[in-house]
Parts: sequence; structure tokens; C-alpha cells
Amino acid sequence: MNDETIMPAPVGPVDAAVVPRYGGESTFARLPRLDSVADADVLIWGVPIDSGVSYRPGTRFGPTHIRQGSRLLRPYNPANDRFPFSRNQVADAGDIGVSPYDIRAAISAIESSASSLVGTGRTLLTLGGDHTIALPLLRVAHRMYGPLAVLHFDAHLDTWDTYFGEPYTHGTPFRRASEEGLIDREHSMHVGLRGPLYAKLDLDESEEMGFAAINCREFARTGIDALIDRMRARLGDRPVYVSVDIDVLDPAHAPGTGTPEAGGLTSRELLEMVRGLAGLNIVGMDIVEVSPAYDHAELTALAAAHTAYELLSVVPARR
Repeated sequence: MNDETIMPAPVGPVDAAVVPRYGGESTFARLPRLDSVADADVLIWGVPIDSGVSYRPGTRFGPTHIRQGSRLLRPYNPANDRFPFSRNQVADAGDIGVSPYDIRAAISAIESSASSLVGTGRTLLTLGGDHTIALPLLRVAHRMYGPLAVLHFDAHLDTWDTYFGEPYTHGTPFRRASEEGLIDREHSMHVGLRGPLYAKLDLDESEEMGFAAINCREFARTGIDALIDRMRARLGDRPVYVSVDIDVLDPAHAPGTGTPEAGGLTSRELLEMVRGLAGLNIVGMDIVEVSPAYDHAELTALAAAHTAYELLSVVPARR
């Protein structure tokens, strides 16, 4: 290997012994901004939008809130003996500006920006924003990797057709993705489903679209290792896109969200499921539906930030 091919050592977070954690720039985990590093393997960026919500708004403020909740993250993850900021150069690319009035224009802008940020192979971790953003992100990932094994953590299916006649909302992205051929119908899965539905047909249609499911009741009856095994078997060796709606957590753990449902996962269960993805081919990620106005003591921000940290810990190393 000659000097031209040697990759520089990753630039990590600001040293907390030099700048206290409550100070400094408000990047995720106080990581460097994209414009301050030579290049990046993994980018964290925000999509502040809530044009697709059907109940409580406020997710346009989600990216900033998650970054605030990430200030206490540290370089070493003892849960899986990894240094997520050393395995890859991780940088914060800031937020995209999208129209708060025209959801189709916003979707187009998200797709264009994500395509530009991905470049020739970067991995994106997107901070939402409402779940509408998953559709343009899946389009971009599909162009790079083909049909995706979508792992969807959520209380809800998000496979409905329309709401008030609108086909693009936070409850429809995975129906649109299935219709567009973006998902691998043999290897995709919902995790954390619960709560009332409009009809049993909702479940049948979701299965027809390619999603197996682990519902929340199973967490009370089955050991988490067995559930991780089921999840991994379903995903297989396919390129995996992970989409985390924070309302997969019980409102006790994540009150700051727009459509809360009782009986959800604990933050410990969610983090263990994410840790169970180690070794799989993770090609894209998002964390959505954080609505700060309904949060208390940064509970939701902390849960989202730690979920992001665990996702960064299982992204394949490039160095």
C-alpha cells in the first residue's frame, strides 16, 4: 500500500476533558462536521419535516433534539466492544432545508440531497422528521444496492394506502416502497407492532407487501435472543435498511412522539435488538418521529441518540 492509498485516522468527537459536554458545537455526539474532514464513511444528517403527520406535529424539531440528547455519548461502546467513531469516519452533514408546505417537493428534495450525500458509497444515518422521509431514502438506497431488506421498528405498519386522499404521509411510505419494488419481499420485517387497527385486512395487506412481523406481545413471552435469531434469519445476507420510528418504544420511554401507543418496547429491548444486527450488511438507517414538544427530561432524545449510537456500532467497518 503506497502513501496515496493510506486512509487518514478518523477524526472523533470533541474531547470532553477540553470542552465540557454542555458546550461546543451542536453536532451529533459532538462529532466533526462534514466540511472539517477530508471525507466520511458514515454521514449523520437531519431532515426537519412534519408535513406528513396525521396527529401531533413537531417532528420538524426532531434532528436538533436528538443531537442535544447525544452530548453524553462516548467513544467506546462496551456492549459490543467497539469504537464506532474509529471503525469509520463519521461526520455530521447538518440539516437539509425542505418545503413545509409541499410534501411532494419535500420528498423530491430529500431524494436529491440523499443521493448527493451518498456519493459513491457513503452510509447515511438520517435524523427525522416524520416517517414520510423513508420513501425517498429507500429510493436512493435501492439505486445503489437493489431490493432492500427493510427492518422497520415501529408501533404501526405504515403500509396504509392514503389518508384524506393523500398517498404520501407518514403512514404510507412502506406501501409506496413495496409498490415501487424497492423492498425485498422475502427478507423484510416489522418489529414492535401493537395497538388497534382499522381492520384485520391491514395485517394481511402488510404481509402481502413483503413484511413478516414481530409484535410487542412476543417480547413478553419470548426471550430476546430468540427474537434476534428470527430477525437475523429473516434479513439474511441481503443489504439491510433500518428504519426506527421512536414510537416503537413505550410512551414511558419515549413520550415525545406524535402517535404514541401503550405497551411498547423498553429502551433496553430496542437497543438489544439493534445490537443483534452486528455482522449484517447495513446500508442505510433512519430514526424518525421524535417530537420534542411532548418530551420530558429529554427521555425521547436520549433514547433516539442511543439508538443511533448502537446503529453506528453495527455499520460495517471500512477501515
